[in-house]
Amino acid sequence: MTRISSVEDFINYRQLILDEPEEDRPCLVICAGTSGQASGSNDIIRIIKSHILERGLQNRISLRITGCLGFCEKDPFILVEPGGNLYPKVGMEDVPRIIAAVLEGRIIEDLLYIETGDGKKYYSQNEIPFFRGQTRTILGRNQKLDPIRILNYLRAGGYAAFEKVISNPDPDWIINEITKAGLRGRGGAGFPAGKKWEFARRSGNGSTKKFMVCNADEGDPGAYMDRSLLEGNPHAIIEGMIVAGIAIGAGQGYIYVRREYPLAIKHTLIALRQARDIGILGKGIMGTSIDFDIEIIRGAGAFVCGEETALMRSIEGKIGQPEQRPPYPVTKGIWGCPTCINNVETLANVPVIISDGAEKYTKVGMPGNKGTKIFSLVGRIKNTGLVEVPLGTTIKEVVYNIGGGPWGNKKIKAVQTGGPSGGCIPENMFDLPIDYESLTAAGSIMGSGGMIVMDEDTCIIDIARYYTNFLEGESCGKCSTCREGIQRMNEILTNITEGRGKIEDLALLEELGKVIKDASLCGLGQTAPNPVLSTLRYFRDEYIAHIEEERCPALVCKALIQYMIDNEQCTGCGICRKNCPEKAIEGEIKKPHSIVQDKCAKCGICYDLCEFNAVLKTGVGNA
Repeated sequence: MTRISSVEDFINYRQLILDEPEEDRPCLVICAGTSGQASGSNDIIRIIKSHILERGLQNRISLRITGCLGFCEKDPFILVEPGGNLYPKVGMEDVPRIIAAVLEGRIIEDLLYIETGDGKKYYSQNEIPFFRGQTRTILGRNQKLDPIRILNYLRAGGYAAFEKVISNPDPDWIINEITKAGLRGRGGAGFPAGKKWEFARRSGNGSTKKFMVCNADEGDPGAYMDRSLLEGNPHAIIEGMIVAGIAIGAGQGYIYVRREYPLAIKHTLIALRQARDIGILGKGIMGTSIDFDIEIIRGAGAFVCGEETALMRSIEGKIGQPEQRPPYPVTKGIWGCPTCINNVETLANVPVIISDGAEKYTKVGMPGNKGTKIFSLVGRIKNTGLVEVPLGTTIKEVVYNIGGGPWGNKKIKAVQTGGPSGGCIPENMFDLPIDYESLTAAGSIMGSGGMIVMDEDTCIIDIARYYTNFLEGESCGKCSTCREGIQRMNEILTNITEGRGKIEDLALLEELGKVIKDASLCGLGQTAPNPVLSTLRYFRDEYIAHIEEERCPALVCKALIQYMIDNEQCTGCGICRKNCPEKAIEGEIKKPHSIVQDKCAKCGICYDLCEFNAVLKTGVGNA
């Protein structure tokens, strides 16, 4: 790739690419992100390529391999452009049929997407409720490009913001545009990005070295928004970092990404090499006096390194432990130099704002919460995947309209937002708008964007214990309130789920939670009590049932349930007896069986295997 040496040459080069005529042949679009690959998309891609090559169809049909398209529940799927026909969960045997139909301009009716529940068939991607309810400002760009081809990004309008900024590298107008757009940090805290950039720009003097950091240390269980953006559109992150670097006067950028995201690292490394080759990164960018380059730092996967001071220590080669603030990173960061840290999604919004203008950006969202937010929608819900909606959209709209409602026959009970440090919001509050202030007032947080849906088969106390156990293991241990406080909360929750709880434990949990929030050093400890405090606030009756009645309403906590066999339903087939690992089931063939409770490990194998609904799961309770 020829290195471009002037701004004028870059403008002309980019315009030549944009002026190229659109392809008039149909295109098969398929996701090859981590989710797609795990579902078998690589096999589908191989079949498509071999089918096209063997039949000499290169000039009649094309293939676009993209990052995550969001609808992970239906991977691997093929999207046909320009018609927008979506064929979900395709098998290798379906590929020849799809290619033949596309070449003939036909639609394969039996392979089209059918909505679970109402059985309605959809002919276009845009009509499918999962996509129809979204505003895919950021995530929708994944669909238009191959992440490892810079020409694809340029052809899709990429580096328009870079062109504007390199043509007029005035920090004042850049920061003013970000400020007018109302962009807030998408990593969880929601701090105004323009204000952070302004602080970083004013720090130091003209000769002070500064750093721009992209925080891609996404460690929330069930969350994969940032990883998918890096996998599917790394050039957007690079472009956002360049704009930010010029705005604050930084000469070096770092993308801090956990090592367990190999595909994101691979695609980002390729994109960085391409950007250097063309002259977008490096010394004297496009013949100007601007120097800016980006390096990838691979984190070891410590959850606490998502906190910015711990992340900076990790970049310096030290143990990832938080530091007291102030001083804040924008004044004293990596190696004592001013450092500005934004998360992946925040930086992905920057090119959109700069290229389209702040005025257009502010038309989406609500006052004080502008733009869209990407959520990882998982749990007991029909349509799982990544969804992008305007800030201010209600939880109900995301869960029921986009997510399709509960998976199975159980009612939805709650949704947990904000990752391990978020809170559980009950179903009767789903009219709550999704914005930073509303979620905080409800006892939860926005976090990086995890959204886990729970139904009636979920034990709220067990969920609180799970997250508290996770945070106990991820705490760096530097401050005693976090180290010992979370451990003690976990012990109390464990006692409650095992039938050893006391009613006074509830007051103790609330007191502990408040102390941990007030006295912990970093965001991990300050938000760690949220799962416990929010569940005590909204689901106190379940805590009381566990303690006073020794009963788990959801029939989840092993110590508070037991398995029994209904003699009238049991046919004596012996399946449960043969598969019981503890040999706790007795009975003769074709005669009713019984469970020896002293031997039963409550593993539930008998319950899962019985085809006659003869095994019952009941509470042990004393009520």
